[in-house]
Amino acid sequence: GSARTAHTVAATADGLGICEYDDTLLAFKDHLSYRWERFQQTLASIEQEAGGLAAFAQGYEHMGFTTAEDGTITYREWLPAAQAVSLIGDFNGWDGGRHPMDRGEGGIWSITLPAGSIPHSSRVKLHALKDTGEWVDRVPAWITWARAEPGVMGAKYDGIYWDPPPEQRFGGFQAARPDRPQTLRIYEAHVGMSSTEAKVNSYAEFTRDVLPRIKAAGYNCVQLMAVMEHSYYASFGYHVTSPFAVSSRSGTPEELKALVERAHELGLHVLLDVVHSHISNNIDDGLNGFDFGQHEGDNYFLSGERGYHWLWDSRLYNYDNREVQRYLLSNLRWWMDEYNFDGFRFDGVTSMLYHHHGLQMEFTGNYEEYFGTQTNVDAVVYLMLASQLGQELRPDGPPTMIAEARPSAPP
Repeated sequence: GSARTAHTVAATADGLGICEYDDTLLAFKDHLSYRWERFQQTLASIEQEAGGLAAFAQGYEHMGFTTAEDGTITYREWLPAAQAVSLIGDFNGWDGGRHPMDRGEGGIWSITLPAGSIPHSSRVKLHALKDTGEWVDRVPAWITWARAEPGVMGAKYDGIYWDPPPEQRFGGFQAARPDRPQTLRIYEAHVGMSSTEAKVNSYAEFTRDVLPRIKAAGYNCVQLMAVMEHSYYASFGYHVTSPFAVSSRSGTPEELKALVERAHELGLHVLLDVVHSHISNNIDDGLNGFDFGQHEGDNYFLSGERGYHWLWDSRLYNYDNREVQRYLLSNLRWWMDEYNFDGFRFDGVTSMLYHHHGLQMEFTGNYEEYFGTQTNVDAVVYLMLASQLGQELRPDGPPTMIAEARPSAPP
């Protein structure tokens, strides 16, 4: 557990409000102004293109699997590097020739199927042709549940089409979200590791057994680790493979919603450990499978050494790419809107803020180490957009946003 006091710095027209708290930052006024200008330019561009940042961050209403009022199912995927794409799964016998997708503007592939074509909880993947002539199967990028076939050693992950019938759906959030306490007393929890038995614990068991103990111990906030799907369990949830998917080891999306609801009933603030600093390099089971070696403009990731974290053996996002911005901001909104989380603890922010990722680097507190050419302004702008999004979505009580980092920014 830990205690943190919430602080707020008011935004100013020039983005230099932070200097009111520390006038030594004025020596870096040009750098701070550049970051602010980049943020303002990016925000204005998004607002012009999408009609607003909040609308831009609803990518999940257009991408991945969506269902129309008449029940028809549309599946869309951004994969400009593919030469051809088909939708495969249990519903069509995994036949790549039965449901080819159409390529649209910006390299977005799509297909629309009649109502009821894909059974709830059935397996799905995309079948894509690379420019090398190789066909590969990939877990959909926007999938909301994914799992490996139970009991099969070495089984790869499949996307799971999640659209339960009404009687199996979570009943809806009724408890009010607690106001953010002035001082957060945070209980950091890994649901899977929370059992007293030698097993992976479930969301339902955590809700029943652990949440009451957290409340009774005097905490006012619970921070959930390892919720975003990750194929490698020993990564403690930090090598994410499917950012929109609930970790299947502990249960279903409906059971996680019930957990958050119960926490709110107990008056607990609920934070999600969100990993937007890197992603698993696993090609078969997650998002890295969408890297076909294409240029950065058509890729979720940076190229070459810039796109690889050698210590973590993982891939690094291209934060300046508009589709990546849409994907990550939509991911935040998804966890807020669909699961009612109160905020986020951003993991690995040091890696995001600097081109050197904090590797082989010791911060001494000298401001020269924090503001300069080593700063990854693209990532800074993304984090500013994330903060802006939270304030727009919940103006009466913006989500809590905490950065996990080494001493990588002035205290």
